[in-house]
Amino acid sequence: MNPEERQELARLVPSPGAPVLTSDRYDLLKDHLMREITPQVQNTFDVRDVQGVQDARLAATVATPRRTAARPGRRFAVIAVPLAAAVTAAVVIATGTTDTRTTDPEAVDLLNRIATVAAAKKAVPVRDDQYVYIRTQGSLKITDKDIRIFRDSRWTAVDGKRPGLSRITVLQGPPPRPRDPFSSYAKGTRDMTLYADPNVTTFREMEALPNDPDALLKKIYADSKGEGQTRQSAALETIGDMLDGATLLPELDAALYRAAAKIPGVSVVENAKDLAGRSGIGLSFKNRDDREVWVFDKKSLTYLGSDKEALLDTGVTDKRGKEPSN
Repeated sequence: MNPEERQELARLVPSPGAPVLTSDRYDLLKDHLMREITPQVQNTFDVRDVQGVQDARLAATVATPRRTAARPGRRFAVIAVPLAAAVTAAVVIATGTTDTRTTDPEAVDLLNRIATVAAAKKAVPVRDDQYVYIRTQGSLKITDKDIRIFRDSRWTAVDGKRPGLSRITVLQGPPPRPRDPFSSYAKGTRDMTLYADPNVTTFREMEALPNDPDALLKKIYADSKGEGQTRQSAALETIGDMLDGATLLPELDAALYRAAAKIPGVSVVENAKDLAGRSGIGLSFKNRDDREVWVFDKKSLTYLGSDKEALLDTGVTDKRGKEPSN
């Protein structure tokens, strides 16, 4: 076959074109993404980090959800890991590197004072038929020019055996747009059912955790083994994920702070702000992969949340969708 014949044949054969998801597949992936992304912990999804992806719906198929530690209500940060970061993490794991950073004595003292304040609070009595209520403020980064700020009110069953509810109110973001894979985070308020998940620690399971800091830290290390860049970073992520719900369990709350004080690398941030802009004193852990800063009120030492997420309210209620009376 001569070159002219090949050229003519190539012209007659249709080009394969760019792969396109069918409508059914697109809707399925979108629904799955919206169920999985509950922006609490880091609450960031940067589509630009997914190299070669031209559509956000395809990003949902390649982005990897970060594992979330135990807490009432699952938290996901869907991120794409740059190649250099992935290689660095692989080297650390392969060589068995452990963190040997020292801890600031002032930070340890602050954590112990925070623990004392937490332990003095009155425990909230709860029944199995009730719901734990947690309201937070978070953000979802699509691009540098599209960062959505929202508030998430969550009702999770105390025993974890009944569906819960997430009510998301987007304060900053675009209006609803057709076929937007992030339409659940368009401006406005919408509800999403939280189905019972055996992989999520319930309030009752948190209640059964040891209140001795050494025993608690030992269990956290065991449960988070093999996760995170170091075992310390994995433990800190687990502790951070439990702080919202632990505000209703004073003894456990205090034990979590005292356990954190035993992990090296903590330092004080004198002027910190949570995601809602409230000022306070902060604690930063060099072991944390994302360098999250926990923020506390300077006078009362009440936990305000972090620079990634603000904790606005907690409580217990008889019905999902109903805010606590307190």
